[in-house]
Amino acid sequence: MSSTRTKTLTIFAPAKINLYLHVTGRLDNGYHSLDSLVAFADIGDQLRIEPAQDFEFEINGPYARMLGPKEQDASPHSGNLVVQAAWALARAAQKVPNVKATLTKNLPIASGLGGGSSDAAAMLWGLLEWWELSTQAHYLPGLMARIGADIPVCLPCKPARMRGIGDILDPAPPMGEAPIVLVNPAKACLTADVFRHYSGTYKEPHTLPDSLLDFKNLIAFLKTQENDLYEPACAVVPEIRNVMNALEAQKGCALARLSGSGATCFGLFEDEANAQDAARSIAEENPDWWVKVGWLNRPERY
Repeated sequence: MSSTRTKTLTIFAPAKINLYLHVTGRLDNGYHSLDSLVAFADIGDQLRIEPAQDFEFEINGPYARMLGPKEQDASPHSGNLVVQAAWALARAAQKVPNVKATLTKNLPIASGLGGGSSDAAAMLWGLLEWWELSTQAHYLPGLMARIGADIPVCLPCKPARMRGIGDILDPAPPMGEAPIVLVNPAKACLTADVFRHYSGTYKEPHTLPDSLLDFKNLIAFLKTQENDLYEPACAVVPEIRNVMNALEAQKGCALARLSGSGATCFGLFEDEANAQDAARSIAEENPDWWVKVGWLNRPERY
């Protein structure tokens, strides 16, 4: 591949799911340190890269209208992480970003699914492929950390344990696929607002099991954990409780939990048919909600 390439490259940007999330401390700069087991679903956004004379950026899809001019700006001063990632990698690798990037925004904005970070990681992944650059390039860790704390875990889109502010990544125990239902009450839930409501105690990081391949073992382990941001998120978006109640009422839902800082909740199912039925039922009873069904640990970059 070269900068004169004529074909397009389409990259999937999967939803990031926080299977559990513990707050472990508060840093001097005001940020909190976390401990979270992260996995990815086959539900997400899509990024297309194609040749262009100069760098161009376009957003379409059901949530494109939720992004303002700053987020649609294609300049190096853009407020969109995708654009920031493109310009940062071009500078670091001394490349000319003569591509058009088209983002199809399928995930709700500020939904606890790491959409912006996953989109930026997809941009990096695509340009590394486009320009034939190494994923082990020395400048990548610092580059990603400057753009967003969640981008390093989103680049490989594989299960991982995140600690610190997301800068400490450890491999997750082996984990199997599982049917998943994602539900958002059509309400944005800003992380900064959620942490303003957080006044809980801090947890110590614990040891993970050697394997989470068996579904029942995965659920049993996750039930001993929690999302420390659930109550603060409910203070910001009270409808989250309704989403949790709807998921927990579904046949075959083994676990329902908030992802990240919300407002999206997920339900894990052992049986795909039950997951499909649950998504259908919740969507019919709550037509204004965003409801998707898919698989955990089955993301495909192409």
